[in-house]
Amino acid sequence: MGVEMFAKEVPQETMNRRLTIHFLLIALFGVLCMTDAIAQDRKQDDRVRTVTIPISLFTKQELRTGQINEFIEAGFIGVKENGQDRTILSVRTVASTPIHIAILIQEDLAGSFNLQLKEISEFIRTLPADSRVMVAYLRSGSVDVRQRFTTDLDRAAASLRIVSGSESFAPRSPYGSVDEVLGRFESLPTGRRAIMLFSDGVDAFDRLDTLFPSQSPDLERAILKAQRKGVAIYSFYNEATYTRSGNSRFVNAGQNSLNKLSQETGGKAFFSGSFAPVSYDPFFKELSGMISRQFALTYLSTDMKKGYYRVEVTSTNPDVTVEHPRGYYFR
Repeated sequence: MGVEMFAKEVPQETMNRRLTIHFLLIALFGVLCMTDAIAQDRKQDDRVRTVTIPISLFTKQELRTGQINEFIEAGFIGVKENGQDRTILSVRTVASTPIHIAILIQEDLAGSFNLQLKEISEFIRTLPADSRVMVAYLRSGSVDVRQRFTTDLDRAAASLRIVSGSESFAPRSPYGSVDEVLGRFESLPTGRRAIMLFSDGVDAFDRLDTLFPSQSPDLERAILKAQRKGVAIYSFYNEATYTRSGNSRFVNAGQNSLNKLSQETGGKAFFSGSFAPVSYDPFFKELSGMISRQFALTYLSTDMKKGYYRVEVTSTNPDVTVEHPRGYYFR
């Protein structure tokens, strides 16, 4: 059972330049219909559970241009779990609610990355009030936490520092470090969760082997863990010191891995060719728009088996794309 959705932006003054979108959700079924559907599912299986995943709605033009329009007609929204239709219980906007976000920066990025620190700090300060932010640097053998999760956005922004740009500080695998940081979301209250990863995306093992993302166990573990914890990962490609020459083999491998990490967790990968972007501002504006278009979709599942569940969320409007995690792990 699905839901028909419309989203409309109501302009208002704001200090942080963020898009504030008010959503009107129109259900095609009433309370009695929903009650009957749940009752039928309970007859099939006395044990049921609810599943909540983050989704974002965009038109194909918005994804191409990065410009978020005031109005989107999402059409009829449906969800499948392991190929089976599921009953949607609710779809609610979370655009103005706090977000828990970890800023992760690879230590051996090229020195040009340091020119973007001001834009990153400004982005942190534009997050919704009461958001929690963590800042950490990915180094060889460790994660250098500069700021634990805090609601003091100014303090989090001030904790940013320049990267060393030295290959000797390169992490063995950025995805192993992501996996470690994901464990720090355990103590946080439920809500929107995200990681912003600034990395070249190249696994240390891959540099010596095949450079195929599918052969990085750290990447696979990070994806599964992020799905279990409901953390969307937004990755930003930057060349590292050792790839300053723009070696296409390393660039393609890194970008493919970052793209897989983001797509599988409901985030997005941002690239600017094979080199570091001149400015992050266009990426951050697009990301702000994506955050403003977020919903929490809750549906009913009757499958109580432990394991990985594939999820597919679709719209009957062919011009609409629904961004969401590709699955989750139930234990």
